[in-house]
Amino acid sequence: MERFRQSEIIKQLTAKQLIQQVYYTQLALLTISFFLGIFLFDRFSSFADLWKFDLRLIVFGVLNGVAVVLLDVIMMKILPDRFYDDGGINKKIFSNLTGGGIFLISLAIAFCEEILFRGLVQTHTNWWIAGIIFAAIHIRYWGHWYLIVNIFLLSFWISGIYELTGHSITAVISMHFTIDFLLGLVIRKKAKNEQKEGMSNEN
Repeated sequence: MERFRQSEIIKQLTAKQLIQQVYYTQLALLTISFFLGIFLFDRFSSFADLWKFDLRLIVFGVLNGVAVVLLDVIMMKILPDRFYDDGGINKKIFSNLTGGGIFLISLAIAFCEEILFRGLVQTHTNWWIAGIIFAAIHIRYWGHWYLIVNIFLLSFWISGIYELTGHSITAVISMHFTIDFLLGLVIRKKAKNEQKEGMSNEN
């Protein structure tokens, strides 16, 4: 019933409205991070220490992101489409964005979410708590067992990379961005192919 209501709401929203909602959500997370950071970090230098600009760490994050996408693409080919049905949100967003648009929205999501969940929550608690909270905020996956398991595993993977790299926020932002950007391109390409097939069938 909940998924039915969600699908109906998605149908009523335009792609532009959905994209705006994504940016508003990220802005809200960034604002929360700012105020939490004031209380959780004694000095700004403690937060700055998380931003280790090491090319090896960035490459490591990107490679892990590519690994996640490859696994996901393989599972998409094996499993029926219903296993990846999130109510049409991702399809509606990414199929209506250019490559540059996908780049920007992926960067915004990776930057804002990793600052909060890894940079603040995980740094001051542990990777289990950060992973659970990260997965829990992805409300659109609730009620869909495969997607919620998927997001939990992904969340713990990213949290593990954060620990493994000695709390490098740049590594996990690179990983998160790579995942969202590449999967966004995959979703966009798939939607365009479906559109072409539909037009061919009509003719």
